[in-house]
Amino acid sequence: MGRGKIEIKRIENNTNRQVTFCKRRNGLLKKAYELSVLCDAEVALIVFSSRGRVYEYANNNIRSTIDRYKKATADSSNAYTTQEINAQFYQQESKKLRQQIQMLQSSNRHLMGESLGSLNVKELKQLESRLERGITRIRGKKHELILAETENLQKREIQLEQENACLRAKIQENEKLQQLSMMPSGQDFAFQAYLARNVLQLNMMRMLLLSCSHKKTLHLG
Repeated sequence: MGRGKIEIKRIENNTNRQVTFCKRRNGLLKKAYELSVLCDAEVALIVFSSRGRVYEYANNNIRSTIDRYKKATADSSNAYTTQEINAQFYQQESKKLRQQIQMLQSSNRHLMGESLGSLNVKELKQLESRLERGITRIRGKKHELILAETENLQKREIQLEQENACLRAKIQENEKLQQLSMMPSGQDFAFQAYLARNVLQLNMMRMLLLSCSHKKTLHLG
């Protein structure tokens, strides 16, 4: 017949409790010694009795073993704490980003006139005000660009007119020279040389005038 299970609880009788303490303490010290020898483990054991007496065993210096234990637990605790803090931080940041993305997506849908069923009257009025302000800014920017473009076109038109007037004046001058060239022979040699130099210039100016007039017509159209 098997042995019954012994209930583990505090021994009320002082004598029996002291006897049990001595037996269990010696057994525990023996097990600690065997563990250090058989397994080549560093073992430190400290026991305080109910009367405050201390009993200890260590196969190495007990203080160095305790210091080693403190260092190992501190490193492990710090590493765990740092990893836990980092994990919590990234989880919180990820949650914030997801919320921001959802808010932006919802706002964009509202601006496009979609998913309006979840909005109340106040929110719809706020959305309407946002759209009106946006349209006002868009129209203002468009008007600004149109004015700037119109101003540039007007400046270019004035510049082309000035260039055309200059070219016409030069053409008229050269036409007068051509008329003089029709005079009877007997002109001096210097005038003939001057006329020869201006013939090519006259033709080039006419071509340039035609080109500018064509560009102006296209520009104003």
